[in-house]
Amino acid sequence: MKTNLKTETFTCPSCIKKIEGNLSKRAGVEVAKVLFNSSKVKVEHDESKITADEIRNVVENLGYEVHTVKSS
Repeated sequence: MKTNLKTETFTCPSCIKKIEGNLSKRAGVEVAKVLFNSSKVKVEHDESKITADEIRNVVENLGYEVHTVKSS
């Protein structure tokens, strides 16, 4: 499954490593990519191991506001 999150504007490149690193450690996350300029987080994951809501919670618990979540 692919999940895309639109977040608040990122203020520094270290945000990328922080989010990608934390998501990559989660069971079921195959690919985690942060698009700095467009404030998006793209995640490919196994829905049976981690849901879109859980991905949203990871990002929000790191201190970033998530505006929208779309899964396909």
